[in-house]
Amino acid sequence: MFKLHVDNDIHISLFQPRHASQLYSLVNANRDTLGEWLSFPGKTKSAEDSKVFIENSLTRFAEGNGFWAGIWYDGQLAGAIGYLYVDSAHRKTEIGYWLGTTFEGKGLVTKSCQGFIKHAFEEWDLNKVEINMAGENLKSRAVAERLGFKREGIIRDYEYLNGDFHDRFIYGMLRKEWNELKGK
Repeated sequence: MFKLHVDNDIHISLFQPRHASQLYSLVNANRDTLGEWLSFPGKTKSAEDSKVFIENSLTRFAEGNGFWAGIWYDGQLAGAIGYLYVDSAHRKTEIGYWLGTTFEGKGLVTKSCQGFIKHAFEEWDLNKVEINMAGENLKSRAVAERLGFKREGIIRDYEYLNGDFHDRFIYGMLRKEWNELKGK
């Protein structure tokens, strides 16, 4: 089981099948805003879809290849954060995240990412963490930059979503950079 206490108000815990209806409700309530940058809201049509997603995430967790967890704020599901994969051979991972709009502006994503970054470097002994997002997603870019990630590149026309092609911005942080940030 994965559970991370971020602060007195925020914790992150591995999604379980019992969370499927809560997860679906949060996705459904934020479908338009999430769908602006992410493809999964258009594919999430029911709580059963969320349950299948959670079961797949639990399989990946058991296999050591990433997982998704809920971001809980004052006991409410506020969003999700995940390790999209874990590349043990090259000692790297990528973090993804999203948040319901009513929970924005509270630092939940930034604080949750800090916990995930620390876990990746200190518990899993990885060398690199990436965060990738649509180039036009300024809020997500701001999170990566606030955390001290460096923009490493752009993949042009990476994804076709909502009738348009979107560039993908690649941000990365190395373990030595994390250690330097911790020391300040």
